Amino acid sequence: MATARRGKTTADKAAAGEAAAPELRILKKYPNRRLYDTQTSSYITLADVKKMVLDGQSFEVRDAKTGEDLTRSILLQIILEEETGGMPMFTTQSLEQIIRFYGHAMQGVMGEYLERNMQVFSDAQQRFAEQSKGLAFSPEQWTQFMGTQAPMMQTLMGGYMEQGKSLLEQMQKAFPGMPGMPGFPAKK
Repeated sequence: MATARRGKTTADKAAAGEAAAPELRILKKYPNRRLYDTQTSSYITLADVKKMVLDGQSFEVRDAKTGEDLTRSILLQIILEEETGGMPMFTTQSLEQIIRFYGHAMQGVMGEYLERNMQVFSDAQQRFAEQSKGLAFSPEQWTQFMGTQAPMMQTLMGGYMEQGKSLLEQMQKAFPGMPGMPGFPAKK
């Protein structure tokens, strides 16, 4: 599921009187590489899937013949398109580092570490968005505003970096002497 969230189950929400989560949207991928939205009974593009992600809609992508879950590969395809166009998010060095963790003893821990850091960053971004509600910014105005907000952004990013450091220290305590962890010698 593309927008799976940990937390309350549907039964928990119903008991608390909360609205039930929207129904899981199923997309089928056909051998001709086309994506079919079973909810709208129409073919869609990767741009449509990206919009679903941005809108927070829950969905799964399934192979039309085998039923295999292809959600991750479609999401990776969207990331690839984003990285090859405009301004990439990842540097070559950061992609190399990510690749080095595959097959490494710390692969699972690294995934959890990245997920936690993404959540911390997302929470910080949400707080910032709430604090700046009602302010209409064009891209140029936003750039200018951010330039004048250096101390505030340093504080915000400093807090984010401290949380990341804390997570790393927790991992080091959980895996003392683990080769490959920062501060420990590499395997020979």
